[in-house]
Amino acid sequence: MTVTGGAAAALARLRADGDVPVDISRLPAREAAERELSDPRYHENDPNLLQRGLDRFWEWLDELFGAASGATPGGVLGLVVIVLAAAGLVAALWWRLGTPHRAPGTTGDSLFADGPRTARDHRTAAARHASAGRWNEAVQERMRAIVRSLEERTLLEPRPGRTADEAAAEAGRSLPSHADDLRLAARTFDDVTYGGRTADEPAYRRVEDLDTALERTRPTLDTASTGAPA
Repeated sequence: MTVTGGAAAALARLRADGDVPVDISRLPAREAAERELSDPRYHENDPNLLQRGLDRFWEWLDELFGAASGATPGGVLGLVVIVLAAAGLVAALWWRLGTPHRAPGTTGDSLFADGPRTARDHRTAAARHASAGRWNEAVQERMRAIVRSLEERTLLEPRPGRTADEAAAEAGRSLPSHADDLRLAARTFDDVTYGGRTADEPAYRRVEDLDTALERTRPTLDTASTGAPA
């Protein structure tokens, strides 16, 4: 019988002094080959576990793309076009809609996240951010100033966990002439705080002007004490 590789080396050691090959059966020959091939010197250049894993991954990826390109009109080029089109669609949606918006009123959407501060404190912080061109932070602090001011004037009952939307809806009942502007200011606050949008100076000035106007507005008497509808 013919034996190759490590088996040949094993058989060579079984030769007689007269260089006459020893004829052995299949099972002993296999065992001799296995013993020979278990020698560490035959495995010095074998890939390690990580390399074998990467090789398997790339083989799987190649098979996957091969199958996909075979099922796609135009082959590989058609598959590339489809992937690019899908990526472009995702990018367009992300640009148009921004970061996914959390529903108002969920846990963590409280208007005040840093403890009690006065309306004057929030206005001072807003002015500081505005002078530095940090319009997102300026909008946030000015909206907080509006709500805190309404609480200080007892037009809103202080309530932990209140959101900007809730405050705008409640305040709009006692200040109906500013209800729309309050909703718009709350929406701007939500956009920059939770929606991944970026405010600019005009957006901040609108909230600032609303704050100033509210300071000069007298509430509707029948709802001023609680903010509830008559």
